[in-house]
Amino acid sequence: MSLTGWPLTCLLIVAVVAVLAATVWGWGRLAGPGVRRIAARAGALVVCQALVTLTVLAVVNRHFGFYGSWGEVVGAAGVGSGHLVQKQERGGGRVTADLIRRKPEVSIGGTPKRDGRLDTVDIRGIRSGLHARAYVYLPPQYFQAGANQRRFPVSVVFSGYPGAQRNLITQIKVPQTARDEARAGRIQPMVYVMLRPSMVKGRDTECLDIPGGPQTATFFSQDMPEAVRSAYRVSDARKGWGAFGLSTGGYCSLKLAMRHSNVFSKAASLSGYYGAIKDITTGDLYGGSQAVRNENDLFWRLRHRPQPPISVLVTTSKVGEKNKDETQRFLSLVKPPMRASSLVLDSGGHNFQTWKRVLPQVLRWMSQGLTV
Repeated sequence: MSLTGWPLTCLLIVAVVAVLAATVWGWGRLAGPGVRRIAARAGALVVCQALVTLTVLAVVNRHFGFYGSWGEVVGAAGVGSGHLVQKQERGGGRVTADLIRRKPEVSIGGTPKRDGRLDTVDIRGIRSGLHARAYVYLPPQYFQAGANQRRFPVSVVFSGYPGAQRNLITQIKVPQTARDEARAGRIQPMVYVMLRPSMVKGRDTECLDIPGGPQTATFFSQDMPEAVRSAYRVSDARKGWGAFGLSTGGYCSLKLAMRHSNVFSKAASLSGYYGAIKDITTGDLYGGSQAVRNENDLFWRLRHRPQPPISVLVTTSKVGEKNKDETQRFLSLVKPPMRASSLVLDSGGHNFQTWKRVLPQVLRWMSQGLTV
């Protein structure tokens, strides 16, 4: 029985009602003194509480898709990572951003020449007026003898919302996986810039320039790349920059590449969606403008705007993810010069475990085609 289907939820609801009714009906028989009667009453209450708790957890899991299968719950999800499928085609100015290095907040251990280095930085943008804390992973090759003139491709990595960028290191293990993949020769050495998709405390800005509000897209497409280029030996060209992210971060990556293909040439979305959500965490994103709403709807852009010369990768699961149908719709709308690939798992929920499973293939895909 699926963890995200209605049958499980309905079964639990029926069980709760049945147990509550049985407890109420039989409570009189359980009344009275004695250890056995007290234990029976306590047991009945525990069963009721447990079933109610399981029902609530099932409803929450069905809504958010944290776990897609029973194997994921017990830590025994399939070891397979799915197959990546590529959609076949049919036919120097003034510095306006600063990057300040801070005392490291997290570490991956080892030494720079053997394992790379993880920097904690503050990026301050003058155009957007925003600033963000970020982590920058520099590969071991950055520190090798004779590499002081070598430049590296960049992958910008976004966490989900409201997830912290620290999760990209402690849970998803982006730098650790990149290090191991590069050692094995499966990817090229790259610099990874890890951020949250929103810099406004308590507000999900969905990576867009909000009319009269935070200019998040400007920060990610102009301020941040300029700051990174000014501080590290990285590519100056769009062909050397890509982005990928989790959930909201996946949507942001796709949108930034589609709207700013002069900055990003590749983007991957891990369990992402395709249009800015609007809820209590976002507030008014569009300022009442249908035009702004349209420009941030990726389906609308694919139908009404020239498709950009970028490559994208989208991931989903046959069981456990709620974006499967939208992902297929997105892929069906992609046309040259834009190119699209997909990575579909048999099962996998909206959680760190699933994203960690697909990360190696995402890194390999990202590595292919990024040049300095």
